Amino acid sequence: MENRANAIKIICEALSSGDIAGASDIAHRHYPCLVPPTTIRKFTETQAFRVFVRDGFIDRYSGKQLLFPPVLRLLSVMLPDAFPFHRNWKMNKTHPAYWELFPTLDHIVPIARGGPDHEDNLVSTSMLRNSAKANWTLEELGWSIHPPGDMTQWDGMLVWFMEFAKKGDEIIKDKYIGRWYRAALSSRPK
Repeated sequence: MENRANAIKIICEALSSGDIAGASDIAHRHYPCLVPPTTIRKFTETQAFRVFVRDGFIDRYSGKQLLFPPVLRLLSVMLPDAFPFHRNWKMNKTHPAYWELFPTLDHIVPIARGGPDHEDNLVSTSMLRNSAKANWTLEELGWSIHPPGDMTQWDGMLVWFMEFAKKGDEIIKDKYIGRWYRAALSSRPK
């Protein structure tokens, strides 16, 4: 039954006629509650870096530019009043750039919906889009996949960051920034 509102209507009609078992059967058959398994996925910076570079630091759901993750954190370390960041991403204590420009990985077909947990099913997207998508499919949201970016046109400020970080070891002493710096170094072609 494609019309979900109609499924609820039929369930309610069964309840109105006193048929609780029938209402339950209709609900299970026509609008089941499919509880996704609870899983936690943690990608290393190196794994995420590979996908971000593959996608050209482009949000594959919106086509908008994204930044190499430590760029924003560097700004927050050096300009805390201008670029505040909260480790739990509190909206009132985190610059909106983190939601709009910070890349994250998303499973195109959610794992909870049967999607595979491998790189072919991953795309770069903003925290904003990732939060909005959650466990929905692209079809359900009316979204599509945008082509990857061209690293010669936009590199997410990667080259700038690597050059800036070389100027002084102090910035890469920050654990978060240092992990991304090392991930970028280890992912360079030999």
